[in-house]
Amino acid sequence: MPETHPLPQAEGPATDRTGSTPNLPPGAGRLIALLVGSAFVVILNETIMSVALPRLMEEFSIEATTAQWITTAFLLTMAVVIPVTGYLMSRFTLRALFTVAMSVFTAGTLLAALAPTFLVLVLARVLQASGTAIMMPLLITTVLNVVPAERRGRMMGTISIVISVAPAIGPTISGVVLQQLSWRWMFWIVLPIAALALTLGRVWVRDLTTPVRVPLDAPSVVLSALGFAGFIYGLSSIGESAAGEALLPPWIPLSIGAVALVAFVWRQLRLRERALLDLRAFSSRPFSVAVGLVVVAMMSLFGTLILLPILLQGTLGLTTLQTGLVLLPGGAVMGLMAPLVGRAFDRVGPRPLVGPGAVLTSVALWWMSTFGVGTTAGTVVAAHVTLSMGIALMFTPLLTSALGSLPQHLYSHGSAIVSTVQQVAGAAGTALFITVMTRGVAAAGGDGSPSAAAGATASGVQDAMLWGAVISTVAVLLSLAVRGGPGGTHDTQRSDADVVASRDDHPVEVAQAG
Repeated sequence: MPETHPLPQAEGPATDRTGSTPNLPPGAGRLIALLVGSAFVVILNETIMSVALPRLMEEFSIEATTAQWITTAFLLTMAVVIPVTGYLMSRFTLRALFTVAMSVFTAGTLLAALAPTFLVLVLARVLQASGTAIMMPLLITTVLNVVPAERRGRMMGTISIVISVAPAIGPTISGVVLQQLSWRWMFWIVLPIAALALTLGRVWVRDLTTPVRVPLDAPSVVLSALGFAGFIYGLSSIGESAAGEALLPPWIPLSIGAVALVAFVWRQLRLRERALLDLRAFSSRPFSVAVGLVVVAMMSLFGTLILLPILLQGTLGLTTLQTGLVLLPGGAVMGLMAPLVGRAFDRVGPRPLVGPGAVLTSVALWWMSTFGVGTTAGTVVAAHVTLSMGIALMFTPLLTSALGSLPQHLYSHGSAIVSTVQQVAGAAGTALFITVMTRGVAAAGGDGSPSAAAGATASGVQDAMLWGAVISTVAVLLSLAVRGGPGGTHDTQRSDADVVASRDDHPVEVAQAG
């Protein structure tokens, strides 16, 4: 990949002449704040429509299998666009990419608010997802380029609010809005915020790297689109298939996706520095371990986000507003803990945080596997808060140590890989939990009465949470492999092989550094 020329920054554990932690470059704090705010707004839309599906089915006279495309189309677009962001961030300036991302997202939001038909609404969601897919890797790469290593934990803690809290509070916001207003207001409320971010970005955002003309490998783009789209769609259709509502047997898109992904990986390894998505990032052991744990964390988060509303409404009889309020404390806990965990990471490193976080996540899922008809809303809140605490302890250290372990020329590719994995893991968690729940409900049967239906739903949720609990136990064992010192020092302790590889791929950058 081409060389980059970031703003001057402190490398490794260096300090300034007074011995204090080095400051950010002038204007970097304001830039990161704008990117964080913008990313929060766009990521929020990933789950904000989940509670609105019954309204859409009624207004547009569509079935559930059609309505679910409001979310599936979003995930599909994210999975297709994100792998290309590594190339985009090398080829174009930060200011240009931000402008395009927020412009496309804003246009999609306006179109969604005005959508006269369901097809137009789905197309609007595709536009929103296209902007969202660019924003997250853009934010992470910017932080890695301008923030000194010993301050990255705190900054990545803030980013964790975007990645984990925004999807978590989406259903809450949706429930509050739908209690009083039309589903269109979920877009009307977001629109002025997106427009403001776009306007400020035109003034504040400045370029941190020098774009370099590099060829775009078209076969890689096609293979990634087929691979990730086929995989996401196949996973999303597993639950529908279990209910007898799938448009295609899940094995068809899954098979196409698997073959395309194998071909994609083979081609990226052959292209090396010219790869669309440089998979040499996985040669870093901390990166590989962290990505594996991120998969479990995102599966748990999205799986419970899809199941808990079903339990709360289908078994406990809560309204959409009450459901949103029950899920609110967990999202709030994530938001409050993220910066604290980031500061702790800067002091103690990832392992003392990730281990307890994996244990808490597992405890919460085992607890949720006991939920039934007699479970109270307070118990659900307590278990969800426990899960949120566990994920908060895991996410910031994993994200920071994973990306901090990479050489600088792999930052954009590493952030694109992590973002892609998050989408695939979220879809996998949703598919797994929904599929197991659907089969559990069918096995429970019943006489068709409301009480029997509530019991069957609870039985299905128990089965799904049990699978999640088993997977989380594996994550506890995997967390023992986490390494790394305070402040994300992996990237300042690179091996000789890393340095040689960096010189081979980036002679201009090394010459300037030397």
